[in-house]
Amino acid sequence: MAAEKVREIEVPEGVTVTITGATLTAKGQKGQVAREFRFPGIALKVDGGKVVVETGKDDKQTKATVGTYASHVKNMVTGVSEGYECHMKIVYAHFPIQVKLEGKDRISIGNFLGERKARSANIVGSTKVEIKGAELVISGNNKEDVGQTAANIEQACRIRKRDPRVFQDGIYITRKA
Repeated sequence: MAAEKVREIEVPEGVTVTITGATLTAKGQKGQVAREFRFPGIALKVDGGKVVVETGKDDKQTKATVGTYASHVKNMVTGVSEGYECHMKIVYAHFPIQVKLEGKDRISIGNFLGERKARSANIVGSTKVEIKGAELVISGNNKEDVGQTAANIEQACRIRKRDPRVFQDGIYITRKA
Protein backbone atom coordinates (compact mmCIF):
# COMPACT_ATOMS: atom_id res chain seq x y z
CA MET A 1 0.00 0.00 0.00
CA ALA A 2 1.42 3.36 -1.01
CA ALA A 3 1.93 6.03 1.63
CA GLU A 4 -0.82 8.65 1.69
CA LYS A 5 -0.85 12.34 2.59
CA VAL A 6 -4.23 12.19 4.41
CA ARG A 7 -5.72 9.47 6.62
CA GLU A 8 -9.13 9.51 8.31
CA ILE A 9 -9.97 7.41 11.36
CA GLU A 10 -13.63 6.83 12.25
CA VAL A 11 -14.49 7.48 15.89
CA PRO A 12 -17.25 5.13 17.13
CA GLU A 13 -20.19 6.34 19.17
CA GLY A 14 -19.41 6.61 22.88
CA VAL A 15 -15.81 7.71 22.28
CA THR A 16 -14.73 11.34 22.46
CA VAL A 17 -11.45 12.55 21.00
CA THR A 18 -9.95 15.92 21.90
CA ILE A 19 -6.73 17.62 20.83
CA THR A 20 -4.97 20.16 23.06
CA GLY A 21 -1.67 21.38 21.67
CA ALA A 22 0.15 18.27 20.45
CA THR A 23 -1.65 15.87 22.82
CA LEU A 24 -4.54 13.74 21.60
CA THR A 25 -6.85 12.31 24.29
CA ALA A 26 -9.40 9.56 23.67
CA LYS A 27 -12.10 8.87 26.28
CA GLY A 28 -14.51 5.96 26.30
CA GLN A 29 -16.21 3.40 28.53
CA LYS A 30 -12.89 1.61 29.22
CA GLY A 31 -11.14 4.79 30.42
CA GLN A 32 -8.93 7.32 28.72
CA VAL A 33 -5.63 7.29 26.83
CA ALA A 34 -3.51 10.34 26.02
CA ARG A 35 -0.56 10.54 23.66
CA GLU A 36 1.64 13.32 22.36
CA PHE A 37 2.05 13.61 18.58
CA ARG A 38 4.91 15.86 17.45
CA PHE A 39 6.37 15.64 13.97
CA PRO A 40 7.16 18.58 11.70
CA GLY A 41 4.68 18.98 8.87
CA ILE A 42 1.96 16.67 10.23
CA ALA A 43 -1.33 17.99 11.61
CA LEU A 44 -4.06 16.17 13.54
CA LYS A 45 -7.60 17.52 13.76
CA VAL A 46 -10.99 16.30 14.88
CA ASP A 47 -13.62 16.70 12.15
CA GLY A 48 -17.07 15.58 13.29
CA GLY A 49 -16.90 11.83 13.94
CA LYS A 50 -13.44 11.47 12.42
CA VAL A 51 -9.83 12.16 13.30
CA VAL A 52 -7.86 13.45 10.31
CA VAL A 53 -4.09 13.03 10.07
CA GLU A 54 -2.64 15.04 7.19
CA THR A 55 0.53 16.51 5.77
CA GLY A 56 1.45 18.92 3.02
CA LYS A 57 4.86 17.38 2.41
CA ASP A 58 5.65 14.84 -0.28
CA ASP A 59 8.71 13.10 1.18
CA LYS A 60 8.64 9.40 1.99
CA GLN A 61 9.34 9.68 5.73
CA THR A 62 6.56 12.20 6.40
CA LYS A 63 3.98 10.15 4.48
CA ALA A 64 5.07 7.01 6.36
CA THR A 65 4.69 8.86 9.66
CA VAL A 66 1.12 9.83 8.68
CA GLY A 67 0.29 6.11 8.49
CA THR A 68 2.01 5.45 11.82
CA TYR A 69 0.05 8.23 13.51
CA ALA A 70 -3.19 6.92 12.01
CA SER A 71 -2.44 3.46 13.44
CA HIS A 72 -1.69 4.93 16.88
CA VAL A 73 -4.96 6.90 16.88
CA LYS A 74 -6.90 3.81 15.75
CA ASN A 75 -5.32 1.75 18.58
CA MET A 76 -6.22 4.46 21.11
CA VAL A 77 -9.85 4.57 19.94
CA THR A 78 -10.12 0.76 19.98
CA GLY A 79 -8.51 0.62 23.44
CA VAL A 80 -10.96 3.01 25.09
CA SER A 81 -13.99 1.39 23.40
CA GLU A 82 -13.15 -2.35 23.52
CA GLY A 83 -9.87 -2.68 25.45
CA TYR A 84 -6.99 -5.09 24.87
CA GLU A 85 -6.33 -8.49 26.39
CA CYS A 86 -3.29 -10.77 26.30
CA HIS A 87 -3.28 -14.34 27.62
CA MET A 88 -0.15 -16.06 28.94
CA LYS A 89 0.38 -19.64 30.09
CA ILE A 90 2.63 -20.78 32.94
CA VAL A 91 4.57 -23.85 31.75
CA TYR A 92 6.87 -25.97 33.90
CA ALA A 93 8.19 -29.52 33.88
CA HIS A 94 10.74 -29.45 36.69
CA PHE A 95 9.77 -27.02 39.44
CA PRO A 96 6.29 -25.56 39.99
CA ILE A 97 6.36 -21.82 39.29
CA GLN A 98 4.58 -19.56 41.79
CA VAL A 99 3.31 -16.25 40.40
CA LYS A 100 2.10 -13.49 42.74
CA LEU A 101 1.12 -9.86 42.36
CA GLU A 102 3.17 -7.39 44.41
CA GLY A 103 0.98 -4.32 44.54
CA LYS A 104 -0.27 -2.79 41.30
CA ASP A 105 3.06 -2.33 39.54
CA ARG A 106 5.02 -5.60 39.99
CA ILE A 107 4.62 -9.31 39.55
CA SER A 108 6.78 -11.87 41.38
CA ILE A 109 7.80 -15.18 39.78
CA GLY A 110 9.01 -17.59 42.46
CA ASN A 111 10.65 -21.04 42.33
CA PHE A 112 11.52 -20.59 38.64
CA LEU A 113 13.80 -23.54 37.81
CA GLY A 114 14.27 -24.06 41.55
CA GLU A 115 15.92 -20.68 42.10
CA ARG A 116 15.71 -19.39 45.65
CA LYS A 117 15.44 -15.72 44.72
CA ALA A 118 12.18 -14.72 43.06
CA ARG A 119 12.30 -12.96 39.71
CA SER A 120 10.11 -9.95 39.12
CA ALA A 121 8.59 -8.04 36.21
CA ASN A 122 7.11 -4.55 35.94
CA ILE A 123 3.46 -3.90 35.16
CA VAL A 124 3.37 -0.88 32.85
CA GLY A 125 0.81 1.92 33.12
CA SER A 126 -2.76 1.13 34.20
CA THR A 127 -2.58 -2.48 33.00
CA LYS A 128 -4.33 -5.12 35.12
CA VAL A 129 -2.94 -8.64 35.60
CA GLU A 130 -5.17 -11.52 36.74
CA ILE A 131 -3.77 -14.90 37.75
CA LYS A 132 -6.17 -17.76 37.00
CA GLY A 133 -4.43 -21.01 37.86
CA ALA A 134 -1.83 -21.67 35.16
CA GLU A 135 -2.96 -18.71 33.06
CA LEU A 136 -2.31 -14.98 33.28
CA VAL A 137 -4.75 -12.49 31.74
CA ILE A 138 -3.29 -9.06 31.06
CA SER A 139 -5.83 -6.38 30.17
CA GLY A 140 -5.93 -2.63 29.68
CA ASN A 141 -6.94 0.17 27.36
CA ASN A 142 -3.44 0.97 26.04
CA LYS A 143 -2.16 -1.61 23.54
CA GLU A 144 1.48 -0.67 24.09
CA ASP A 145 1.27 -0.99 27.89
CA VAL A 146 -0.45 -4.41 27.66
CA GLY A 147 2.16 -5.65 25.19
CA GLN A 148 5.08 -4.29 27.19
CA THR A 149 3.79 -5.87 30.41
CA ALA A 150 3.49 -9.26 28.65
CA ALA A 151 7.01 -8.85 27.24
CA ASN A 152 8.38 -7.95 30.69
CA ILE A 153 6.88 -11.11 32.19
CA GLU A 154 8.16 -13.28 29.33
CA GLN A 155 11.66 -11.76 29.57
CA ALA A 156 11.78 -12.24 33.35
CA CYS A 157 11.49 -15.98 32.68
CA ARG A 158 14.36 -16.17 30.21
CA ILE A 159 16.51 -19.23 30.84
CA ARG A 160 20.21 -18.56 31.35
CA LYS A 161 23.10 -21.03 31.85
CA ARG A 162 20.94 -24.03 30.90
CA ASP A 163 20.01 -25.73 27.65
CA PRO A 164 16.67 -24.16 26.56
CA ARG A 165 15.85 -27.31 24.56
CA VAL A 166 15.71 -29.29 27.80
CA PHE A 167 14.47 -26.61 30.18
CA GLN A 168 11.40 -25.18 28.46
CA ASP A 169 9.86 -23.79 31.64
CA GLY A 170 8.54 -20.24 31.59
CA ILE A 171 5.55 -17.98 31.06
CA TYR A 172 4.64 -17.67 27.39
CA ILE A 173 2.16 -15.55 25.41
CA THR A 174 -0.60 -17.75 24.01
CA ARG A 175 -3.03 -15.12 22.69
CA LYS A 176 -2.31 -11.45 21.96
CA ALA A 177 -4.47 -8.35 21.80
